[in-house]
Order: sequence, then C-alpha cells, then structure tokens
Amino acid sequence: MSLVGNWSYPTAIKFGPGRIKELPDACAQAGITKPLLVTDKGLAGLPVTAQALDILDAAGLGRAIFSEVDPNPNEINLEAGVEAYKSGGHDGVVAFGGGSGLDLGKMVAFMAGQTRPVWDFEDVGDWWTRADADAIAPIVAVPTTAGTGSEVGRASVITNSQTHVKKIIFHPLVLPSVVICDPELTVGMPRFITAGTGLDAFAHCVEAFSSPHYHPMSQGIALEGMRLVIENLPRAYEDGSDIEARANMMSAAAMGATAFQKGLGAIHAMSHPIGAVFNTHHGTTNAVCMPAVLDLNAPAIADRFDRAASYIGVEGGFDGFRTFVQEFNDSFGIPRKLSEMGVSKTSIDELVTMALDDPSCGGNPVPLTRENLHHLFEATI
Repeated sequence: MSLVGNWSYPTAIKFGPGRIKELPDACAQAGITKPLLVTDKGLAGLPVTAQALDILDAAGLGRAIFSEVDPNPNEINLEAGVEAYKSGGHDGVVAFGGGSGLDLGKMVAFMAGQTRPVWDFEDVGDWWTRADADAIAPIVAVPTTAGTGSEVGRASVITNSQTHVKKIIFHPLVLPSVVICDPELTVGMPRFITAGTGLDAFAHCVEAFSSPHYHPMSQGIALEGMRLVIENLPRAYEDGSDIEARANMMSAAAMGATAFQKGLGAIHAMSHPIGAVFNTHHGTTNAVCMPAVLDLNAPAIADRFDRAASYIGVEGGFDGFRTFVQEFNDSFGIPRKLSEMGVSKTSIDELVTMALDDPSCGGNPVPLTRENLHHLFEATI
C-alpha cells in the first residue's frame, strides 16, 4: 500500500516519506515569502531542523529560526517569538516540531498582528471573535513527532508563567494552511518520546470516542485512530526505522486531534494542570491518568467499548480494554503512578481546582465534580 497522499481534511496535508522537500511549495501555497521557522530548544540544533532550513534557504526563503520554546510554552516564549517575527520582517510561520514548537509557532503567527493580550483569546464562548482575523499570518506546520496532532488543530495550549495554569487559545484561522506530514522526520525520535507522544495520540482518540457529544464523523476517526496506535506503536517503539509504523502513527496523531473536536475529558483535565505545575511530559501524563479515568467512566462508556473492542484488536469488551490499557502502558515503561514523575499528593487540592476550570472537564462522559476529581488524583498519585 502506498504511504503517500494529498488530503484536504481538515486542511491541506501533504503526507508521505520525503515530502519535507516540498516545504518551499507549501510556503508558496500559503502565500509565505519570508518564513520564520519556530521550533523548540531541543530540536534547534538537530539535523532534521538543519535539513528544513537548508531546503528553505536553497529556495531563496532564508533560514530564520526562533527556538526559545520551553516544553510547556508560555507567554514569555510567545512575546519573544513575536518580537523575532516582527524584527525579522517575516510574513508567515513554519511551525516545526512536536507539540510545543507547533503550538508556539501557531501563536506567533496569530499574535504578531494583535493588539490585545493572548489571554483575551482563550477558548471561552466567542472570545475568538475579539481577534483581528485579517492580521493573522499564514502558517505551514511540519510535525516531527506523532502525538499531539497540533498540526491540524485550531488552538494552542499556552501556560501562564505567573499562575502556572494552561490556557487553550482558539481561533479558526490558527489552523495551518498547509501541513507536511513526513514520517521520515520521526525516525530519530528516542524510544521514550516515541512512546509518550504515541500514547498522547491514543489518549486523544480514547477520549474523543468516549465523549458524550454528538459527532459521528469524529467518532469514526477516533475508532480507527485507536486501532492504528494499538497496531503500530509497539512496532515504532521496537524499530524506529519502521517507516510504515511511523507513517501510521503520524496518521493516528492527526486523526486524534481531528477527532477531539468531539471533546476531551478527565484525562486532559488532569494532565493540563499537572503539566503546568510539575512540567511533566504531556503524553506520558495522559497515559498514567488513563486507567483511573476509564474506571470512573465505565458506567457511561462500557457499552460502546464492548462494541468496538474486537475491531481495535482487543478481546473481552470494555473490561478487556481496561486491562489492555494498563498492559500497553507497562510495555513502554510508563510509570504506574504520577508520584514517580515528581507529582506530590500535597498538591491535590490545587490540581483539583485547576482541573475544574479546564475546558476538557466539560467533555467527560461522567460529570466531573470536586469529589470524583479528588478521587482520580488520589488514585493516580
């Protein structure tokens, strides 16, 4: 089966091995003539980033880069990125990397022409309409991990450095104009990043599939995304050069982010504050939280997983899926407790309060109260 495709859902996607060479064409398609490549500190000096810059430079697009991006990007990173964008006279952004580089890159393009603070555009009601849509710069997104799916998202997660609260900043035009999904860019990922990002994609699919909201298209995408992760993450973890597995994981990541238009839930309501306070890896945090959340949601979701389990390759319906999830985590060396990642039980009350304010909280199939969130944190820490 060919691993190459040109897709237009939810945006224009150039998918396939080696397609990073089409980066100049993607910029032209988006109307970008002087791009700023935004990535994270860890990627900035790696060959995969040098390759992208070489391709841009050879096409006469320069090799400007901004990489002062933390693992959980904040408004300080954003302000520095906007300054780099303006001072360089750029007309668009190439958001490059994992979730942090993609999220921050999208926000640089969004905020470079705005006059209000970024927090005024939080994903609350119609706050997005406050933005000057004409001032949003075009974005080309190039993921180098297979996890967040931010390349096909209309929002970014930005941490408030003062309050340590993660905020979702939303606008429809934050969706990149063109995406290049080249699975060869993920071949060099370390095993623990392959696992953590892959389980992030899995969490997106599981939570979207569990969400009580009506969105049959997302439901189908989430189901197939779960199957792809279950079949391909172990292969990519064991053999990082397995390009077929890497391609299927890159597809699953984009599918998870597309599917969670239907909603997220307690996994993300927990992992957002944990990541903001303790700076934990997002996908790994999601994985640790998932078993306890499945237990909480069992009365509301068991029937749908009973029907789906055989399709995704799991025996025993929902109970078999719940057992599988823990064994799946264990196979990648994922901690069973958040305390192993530095999370303290003394922070539970603070985390519960922050989780109740997270937009993901409202998408859980079982309504999240202070009491059951406290139970979830107790069970996972």
